[in-house]
Amino acid sequence: MATPNLDMAVMIQVKNIADMGAYVSLLEYNNIEGMILFSELSRRRIRSVSSLIKVGRIEPVMVLRVDKEKGKLVHSIMRHVAETLSIDLEELYVNIGWPLYRKHGHAFEAFKVLVTDPDSVLGSLTREIKEVGPDGQELYPAVTEEVKDALVKNIRRRMTPQPMKIRADIELKCFQFDGVVHIKVEAMRKAEAAGNEDCPVKIKLVAPPLYVLTTQTLDKDQGIEILEKAIAICTETIEEHKGKLVIKEAPRAVSERDDKMLTEHMAKLRMDNEEISGDEESGEEEEDTGMGEVDIDGGAGIIE
Repeated sequence: MATPNLDMAVMIQVKNIADMGAYVSLLEYNNIEGMILFSELSRRRIRSVSSLIKVGRIEPVMVLRVDKEKGKLVHSIMRHVAETLSIDLEELYVNIGWPLYRKHGHAFEAFKVLVTDPDSVLGSLTREIKEVGPDGQELYPAVTEEVKDALVKNIRRRMTPQPMKIRADIELKCFQFDGVVHIKVEAMRKAEAAGNEDCPVKIKLVAPPLYVLTTQTLDKDQGIEILEKAIAICTETIEEHKGKLVIKEAPRAVSERDDKMLTEHMAKLRMDNEEISGDEESGEEEEDTGMGEVDIDGGAGIIE
C-alpha cells in the first residue's frame, strides 16, 4: 500500500475528535487513518480546538513522521498469504488489510494482538461482496478458515508475541487539608501494589485531577483484571479520606499511537505551565488557517 513521504502535503478529512488529538482519513491514500495532535495544530496556545478543527472538515496538512518498517512488514505478510493461497492481493487488502487499518489505526497493531488472540481481531471482519447461498439468501461471509490459518501462521512466524499495554484513565480528588498526601502517598502506592511481577502497575499524573494507570502483559484479560483491582483499592483508600475517584476510561488495551498521544499531551501541558502565552499581548486569539502538520505511522497515516 502506498504511503506519503515526509514533508509531503496531503489532504485529510476529520473523522473524530478525541481528548488529545483528532482522527482523520487520508483522502489520497485509500482513506487510511491518521492522527493530528492538538499540540501540533498551532504554535500558539489554543483556547478553542473547535476554532481550528471540526468533524467532517477537509484540510491540507503536512506529514511529520512516517514509520515505513511497520508498513513493509504488513505488506510482506499480506503478499505472502495472497501468493500462498493464489488469491488476489488487492482483494485481501479490501477484506482484511484496510478494515484493520481503519479499526486499529494500523494493521501492525492488529497483527500484534492477532499473534495471541486471532479471533478477537478477525472475528468481526466481514466482506463487502455479497454472495448468494444455496437457499437464495444473501451471505456476508467473514474471513475464511483457510485465509485465517494462513494469515495467523505467517504472522506468528514473523512476529514474536508483544506485551500489550493496558491503560485506565481516572480522576482523583481529595479536598482535605492534606489531600495531596493521601493521593500521592496512600492511594497511588496502594494502587501500584496491586500489580505483580507479570503485570506491574504504574500510576502517573497527567494534569490534576487526571491520572493514568498502566500495565504491560501478554495476557490482556489478566492486565484488565489487575487494573480493575488497582482501581478498586485506590477508590477504597481515597474514600476513607473523604476523597473521590471517577473512572474516565475503563481499563483497555491501547496502541503505541495512543501511548504516544498521551506522552506528547503531557509534554504539552508541562510547556503550557512554563510558558507565558503570547495571546495576552494581542488581547485576542488569532485563528491559524491553512496547512497543519502531520505525523504518519507506517503504512497507515498517523497524523500526530
